[in-house]
Amino acid sequence: MSVSKEKKLIRKLESHLRLTARQLLKFDTEEEVLQYLVDSFQSRFECDFVGVILREGDYIVPKAWSGGLLSLKRSFPLRVDRCAPEIFQQSTTNDDHSVDSTCEFTQLVRNEIVKTWFTVPIQDEQSTYGFCTIGYLKVIPLLEMEEIFNEFGKDVAIALSLTKRKEYEQMKMMGIEFISKNLSLNESIENIVEKIVGHAGRSTKATFAGIYLYDEEHNYFQFQPPSFGKLWKPEKILVQENYVLKEYFPFLEKPGGNELTVPLMMDVKTFGVLHLEKSERGVFTEEDLEMLTIMAEHVSTLLRNAYLYKNEREQMKRLHSLLDYQQILIKKTIEDDDFDGITAIVNEMFNQPVLLVDRFFRVLSNRSFPIQNIQENVDELKSVIQSQGNQLDYYNVELFIDDIYQPFSIWKINSGRDLMGYVVIGKANDNLDAFDQLAVDLVRNTYSVQFIKQKLVLDTKAKIEDNFMEKLLDEEIQEIDKILQYANHFQWDVFQSHRVAVLSVIFDENSYDFFEQQAKMTSIYEELKIKITNYYSNILFSRKGDVFILIVPVEKEEPDEQEFWKDITENIQRWLHHIFGSCYGLIGIGGKTNGIDDYFQCYKQALQTLNVLSSDRSMKRYAFFEDLGSYTLLHLIKDTTEAHYFMKNYLEKLLKYSEENNINLFQTLRVYLEQNGSIKKTADKLFIHRSTLLYRLDKIKEILELDLEDSDMRFNLMMTYKLYDLKKGKSSLIGS
Repeated sequence: MSVSKEKKLIRKLESHLRLTARQLLKFDTEEEVLQYLVDSFQSRFECDFVGVILREGDYIVPKAWSGGLLSLKRSFPLRVDRCAPEIFQQSTTNDDHSVDSTCEFTQLVRNEIVKTWFTVPIQDEQSTYGFCTIGYLKVIPLLEMEEIFNEFGKDVAIALSLTKRKEYEQMKMMGIEFISKNLSLNESIENIVEKIVGHAGRSTKATFAGIYLYDEEHNYFQFQPPSFGKLWKPEKILVQENYVLKEYFPFLEKPGGNELTVPLMMDVKTFGVLHLEKSERGVFTEEDLEMLTIMAEHVSTLLRNAYLYKNEREQMKRLHSLLDYQQILIKKTIEDDDFDGITAIVNEMFNQPVLLVDRFFRVLSNRSFPIQNIQENVDELKSVIQSQGNQLDYYNVELFIDDIYQPFSIWKINSGRDLMGYVVIGKANDNLDAFDQLAVDLVRNTYSVQFIKQKLVLDTKAKIEDNFMEKLLDEEIQEIDKILQYANHFQWDVFQSHRVAVLSVIFDENSYDFFEQQAKMTSIYEELKIKITNYYSNILFSRKGDVFILIVPVEKEEPDEQEFWKDITENIQRWLHHIFGSCYGLIGIGGKTNGIDDYFQCYKQALQTLNVLSSDRSMKRYAFFEDLGSYTLLHLIKDTTEAHYFMKNYLEKLLKYSEENNINLFQTLRVYLEQNGSIKKTADKLFIHRSTLLYRLDKIKEILELDLEDSDMRFNLMMTYKLYDLKKGKSSLIGS
């Protein structure tokens, strides 16, 4: 080609490029700019393909393409770090050997049937966007136009920058217009979130957009549905000790990756985030960040108010529900005498298993607890409470339910200062919000009211029983009609054969003073009343003075009366030990009644048996009147003048001397008689020296003026002691 023709062609190309550059400034969108660029190049230079390759993050991708060679287009995207940096900085050609031979782009072009190609970088002073590539399937001469093409690339870059700014401004205006037209305070938070994430996702070409709101009470970010696209992150993102937001959202206000997060703030306080994601090769730009930041600023107040309104509405709904449940629970305490109805409502309130036990860990009511292993769970509750102490208001425990361990909370139920029982709810205390806590308090109060109601009923019943016992055990039966009326109230057949027994509680003499013991007796009576009523049906249990009365239908003793009373005695010892520890019970069991006039006589027999049992050293805890042997006969004469004479002239002399001289001759004589006059056995039994015993025996002979070696006299004295036991009981004895 001649020099003149070459210059004309260069001027023509230069003119076309300038015209094209000016035209590019007229377009409003990136897509229009790039498409005009490739179309004008192909039509003017009759090339076989034209492509505009732009950077997106770590990759280059064809953003516009004209002509053939689609196989080359389909080879993209390519990684930026695998392409020669020269193609982004200067024009290159197929004859340019300065380009690195490992460049993936140049390798792709050379592997195709392209004979002639060149690239034009698209960059300005601020940004490098990529490059434009032009190719021919035949060999054509390339003119020396590198400088012209580089300048043209700068013009294209300027056009792209202006277009991006126009697009951003337009998008920003559209976003503000969208917010003002489509979002309203009257909408639900779900509708507001749907519109926000939808607009954010479409504007940034994201595959996912969603909002997380921070829950201060539970210290986590909670996903707020709905979302734009599918959520891959967890619905709850727990905030640990580190409160740096970037630890949980690494792309916080950081473009250039396939994720982008912008904070939602109100009064300089973050209450949530707008989080977006793209496919693996997608990239969020600075413009995306700027647009989303402006959008977040405009919607934060609206979103926060909607969130608060939603919470307030939900709280009002829960409060109304709680008030409704309160009415139902109050109604249950009025209508029902037991706890099952209340427990059913509590189970419905929490939608969790509920168990109610009394202070002795006896199951009172149960809902959704498997029956087969309920005792193991109760034992575990007891173990947890005992190990942590009884001072706590609640306890957390894991129980084995439905083949897995599940968290439960144990709550005390008090009536004033008195512990009444425990309610167990299938929810750990850490997982209870303010309304759940309020619901727990309501439930505890309701159970407490029901316990108080039962106690009032029991107290009223106890008073009736006490009156009934007073009249029934009177020596001369009066007001038979009253007695029958009381018996009818208890649905109790007074004419049926019964056994009358008397229980005495013996304290460790050094444990409590008199007034403390009286207070303990009242508590013991209340505890035993509940236990005996629950464990033994049809047994009347009442208090008369310092002893407790048990009246048992004889048929309850069958088939083995000894085993029956042994079982009652062992249970009472266990309950007493659990209540106070330093006490035990003695039970004197009288005879069987055949009619209403027999109750007093059987009661007296029970008292006589208790007196004998009190002085017995064999550690027996119960005895039948008919098994007392000689005592059975002696009780018939204990109130006679002769019996009184024996006790006054013999035993009372010893008692008086013992008290005045601080020497226990009364007990010494008793042990001597019990050991059949054996000096050695008596000394061993009393833990005294033989000479001391002999001195005491001489003193006894002197006081009583009796011969203790006379077997008949020893027998008479032994009978006197037995009469004394029947008459006075252990309370009058002097300690050994």
